[in-house]
Amino acid sequence: MPDDPERSLQSLYRAVLAAWNTDDAAAFAAPFADDGQVVGFDGSEITGRASIAEQMAAIFADHATGSYVGIVRSVRPLGADAALLRAVSGVVPAGESDLKPELNAIQSLVAERRDGSWKIILYHNTPAQFHGRPELAEALTEELRGQLPPDRD
Repeated sequence: MPDDPERSLQSLYRAVLAAWNTDDAAAFAAPFADDGQVVGFDGSEITGRASIAEQMAAIFADHATGSYVGIVRSVRPLGADAALLRAVSGVVPAGESDLKPELNAIQSLVAERRDGSWKIILYHNTPAQFHGRPELAEALTEELRGQLPPDRD
C-alpha cells in the first residue's frame, strides 16, 4: 500500500521546524533531496543538502535563533510522486515568550518521492506582511499564538 503523502509531507515540515528550534543544522538538512533548495525569509537561496547544512550551521553559530510554530494549511498531490505543502508560521525570538508578528511567514514545501521516500525539493519562506491589511496580519498572529505552549510566560 502506498504511503500517505499528506502525513509524509507534514512529517517533513515538522522535522524542519523542530531542527530549526533545536539549532540542529544536520537535522534541518536531512529531509532535503541532494539537490533540494531553501529560499529564506530574506530571499536568500541555498541549493543542495550539504550547502543547506553548512549555511544553517553558520546561522546557528552566528546568533541565537527564535523558535518556529507552524500550521499546515494544505497538502496537495502533484502527481504520484510529488506534492505541495502550504503552511503559515510565526517565530518567538530567542529569550522572548511571544511571537514577533513581523516574522510571520507563508511557507511552501514541495517534495518528491525518490526511491520510496519523500524528500524536500523546495522549502520557501515568504514574509506575511499583508501590507495595507493589518487585520489579516493580526488575525494570523492570533491564530499562530494558539500553537504556543501554554507555559511560555
